[in-house]
Amino acid sequence: MTSAAAAPPGIALPASFWQAAQRGALCRCPRCGEARLFTKWLKPAAHCPACGQDWSHQRADDFPAYLAILVTGHVLAPIMIALALDTELPPAAILALLVPSSVAMMLGMLQPAKGAVIAAQWWHGLHGFTKERAGERPGAKP
Repeated sequence: MTSAAAAPPGIALPASFWQAAQRGALCRCPRCGEARLFTKWLKPAAHCPACGQDWSHQRADDFPAYLAILVTGHVLAPIMIALALDTELPPAAILALLVPSSVAMMLGMLQPAKGAVIAAQWWHGLHGFTKERAGERPGAKP
């Protein structure tokens, strides 16, 4: 099962996984980097209008949320400890600072995390995606 034809002549496939993941995290098509990856906040486009890549195969599920929770926890944990130990702020004031910060971090990271997860699935040829590399013929065996 293939998910896209060979890259059209003006489409530059990413040179590395990191470039594909960066394109996805920037909410652009990981394959071409041209079109928007999402039609709504967390709803990927069915197809890329620039390169024709079919994104209906993606199965990001809960992994982007786990990534956002992991990063938020690791960033805010030292801040929470510092606020609790090094300041005279009452607990209500600390909560008033940390709850909106954590919600903002989580909401801000969900879409880029989902874009990067979709890019990883595409790059590695998971869930029906065709593994493509710059300079290779489609379907060629390594």
